[in-house]
Amino acid sequence: MSLTEAPLDIPLRIAAVQGGEGVRRRLLTLGFHQGDRILIVSCGILRGPLLVRNLTADVTVAIGRGVAQKILVEADHA
Repeated sequence: MSLTEAPLDIPLRIAAVQGGEGVRRRLLTLGFHQGDRILIVSCGILRGPLLVRNLTADVTVAIGRGVAQKILVEADHA
């Protein structure tokens, strides 16, 4: 499922990033890598950005919905 479809406050793992080199580079710059554990802290109202916490790198950032749709996640059972 994409990050925009994922539930709040459930630990997730980044499975893959769909998109071009620009999207991948931007996420790497923000500290998000494939395999990282993340948590959606909040969703903006009216299609606003998602506030996402990277549990692996201890970083919290706002990610726009366009980029969030390209991040594929799965439930983290660890």
